[in-house]
Amino acid sequence: MQMTRNTILITGGTSGIGRGLAEAFHRLGNQVIIAGRRQSRIDEITAANPGMIGFQLDVQDAAAIDAFADRVRKKIPELNVLVNNAGISQSESLTSKPDLAVSRDIIETNIMSVLHITAAFLPMLRAKPQATIITTTSGLAFVPRNNFPTYCATKAFLHSWLQSLRVQLRGASVEVLELAPPYVQTELSGPHQLTDPHAMPLPAFITEVMQLLAAADTPDGEILVERVRGERFAERDGDYARRFWLFNGL
Repeated sequence: MQMTRNTILITGGTSGIGRGLAEAFHRLGNQVIIAGRRQSRIDEITAANPGMIGFQLDVQDAAAIDAFADRVRKKIPELNVLVNNAGISQSESLTSKPDLAVSRDIIETNIMSVLHITAAFLPMLRAKPQATIITTTSGLAFVPRNNFPTYCATKAFLHSWLQSLRVQLRGASVEVLELAPPYVQTELSGPHQLTDPHAMPLPAFITEVMQLLAAADTPDGEILVERVRGERFAERDGDYARRFWLFNGL
């Protein structure tokens, strides 16, 4: 992926990893477009980063995605990078009054919106001489935690789906990258995560990701900071059972 002269759309760009990536790419002089649910956050971020563009978007609303994609295609035809970062997480009990509405929300946001948005922009991206799709998964795609069952499963789904997309686009001008973060200090699972000392500080994570991208250090299309490599390769390295037990307090 080239690091400059891009026009980049980042979903879930109003907080956490999405905002961190948006501001990092913006500092390099790229045109960055963020999409998120909260207009107040969009206004705050675009004011702090002159030249950045923001759109309000509920990725669970299929009609809104179609209207949004049509608007971007018409107004920003130079778009050549899509970052699928929107995602939600919530703990669940599968044995005591399971709330399937929670599971459905996670699946709609983490899976269906990614498929929908990618399909909407893929023809546009394929027409560019150099384009990139980055999709955020998780280290929990490879070693899951029992108290976030649907979230972990959605990220495992995306890992598999991205492998298929990468092969189908082999020979095309679109690079397909998977960003698999470790546990990072964001609001993903609640405000406590922002200050959890066990989580990787967000600035350190973003810095390492940008360094990997600049060095084209993305073997097999995966962007892996050092801190997540243990989970990513746990099964290959014979360490899966130990890590699974540790993650799940067994």
